[in-house]
Amino acid sequence: GGPRPLPGQEVSVKVLGALEDGGLVERDPRLIFVPGHGDVVQVSPNRRARVGGSRLCTSREPDVPPEAPLLFEVTLLEVRDGPDPQPLPPAVRLRLGSQRRERGNFHFARGDFAAALRSYRLSLRALDGPATAPPGPEEEEELREQRVKCLNNCAAAELKLGRAEEALAACEAALRISPDNGRALLRRGQLLAEQGRDAEAALVLRRALELDPASKVIHTELSRLAKRQSPPSST
Repeated sequence: GGPRPLPGQEVSVKVLGALEDGGLVERDPRLIFVPGHGDVVQVSPNRRARVGGSRLCTSREPDVPPEAPLLFEVTLLEVRDGPDPQPLPPAVRLRLGSQRRERGNFHFARGDFAAALRSYRLSLRALDGPATAPPGPEEEEELREQRVKCLNNCAAAELKLGRAEEALAACEAALRISPDNGRALLRRGQLLAEQGRDAEAALVLRRALELDPASKVIHTELSRLAKRQSPPSST
């Protein structure tokens, strides 16, 4: 008799996932997401649940190989209006951010870069959302690390979608949080070089090399820049 979720609303569900032989493979007492945003595995319920109701779902290919079918029992606990983020404890923000980033990695590995980018943005929304209490020093550091990972992943997805300017913006956002992040420095240097901004690219790549002197990729990028900037030899 409870409400059913509407498009755009956020739901909390309890999830139990098991193999057909009964072996438990997943248990989450409170999974929070917006249906249709792609930050959880998409399954086919036998019908839409109301609050307090449970449904059995079967996960099929390509999410699960045909040799290993899974059954999920999903209990709808709560429905909330969106899209405004709800104040959450720092630990929950971290869990949501990690969950959504991993879902983005799942989409990225399958070549669905638009879905991956959507999940990475949802992850950032969770990490940057309002908190019920200030994070402690360790939680603050982990929030910062997760933001940087997510922004680097956004840059990778934007590149796959052919959007170099957006990829560069994501790298720069990551570097504002962590100025010495090697992955963001390398990609920013590569993107600047592609735009013909060689002097800027060289500065960024030299800083990346200071942090990782053994990197063959950085050495290669700097060598390419040096050759491009060298005047042609006379004959």
